[in-house]
Amino acid sequence: MATKQKMDVAADVTNEIIALLEKGTMPWRRPWKIAGGGVPLRHNGERYQAINAFLLGLRAAMMGYSSPYWMTFAQSKALNASVRRGERSSLVVYYGTAKKPGGETKNAAGDAVGEEEGREGGGSYRFLKSYRVFHVSQIEGLDASYHPEPEGDPSDGPQPIPEAQAFFDAIAADVVIGGDQACFIPSLDRIHMPPIDRFESAGAYYSTLFHELGHNAAFWIMPRGQRNTVIRQG
Repeated sequence: MATKQKMDVAADVTNEIIALLEKGTMPWRRPWKIAGGGVPLRHNGERYQAINAFLLGLRAAMMGYSSPYWMTFAQSKALNASVRRGERSSLVVYYGTAKKPGGETKNAAGDAVGEEEGREGGGSYRFLKSYRVFHVSQIEGLDASYHPEPEGDPSDGPQPIPEAQAFFDAIAADVVIGGDQACFIPSLDRIHMPPIDRFESAGAYYSTLFHELGHNAAFWIMPRGQRNTVIRQG
């Protein structure tokens, strides 16, 4: 009879970090302003702590998310919203204690322990669980309050450099300005960019745009196998 494989939450966390790091160099570098100071928040405004703040902050930086809010699939449904088809969830872990029926104290691995090791007492045991959440940018139908404006006055931000803008305009790529993500969408042959006044500098804006145009060029120029590899790495 096959035994049920035990979930290794620590391994899940390690794999999540490795997967994020493999997506590119310095994935935590996001050169445009975001809302909430970059601190990940639950759907009710409560801050994520410790490893969860690190994991979600890293994911948000890599994906270019600016809203600080995250929620589970069930929480989005309770708000009459829906996760877009094909969106990938992100890992969150939960550490806590619970009472063991019968008064026996167990540790996080499920093994019985003595009174000193199971200091919670009263037949309690420690546990570590994981669940999945989605960023609000992956969810449709949410209230606008889940998409707060980035901090700072846009009028204080950088302005276009005419010569640089003329160069990129001449490429005639489909570039949509707005939102909180910088990305190339192959299915639409379209580049999305946050407004330039949200970037640290005009140079950072044009550098990011040039990066996304590289994915656009890879999609149309490279052989199919190489093309798909470059797009996945972006």
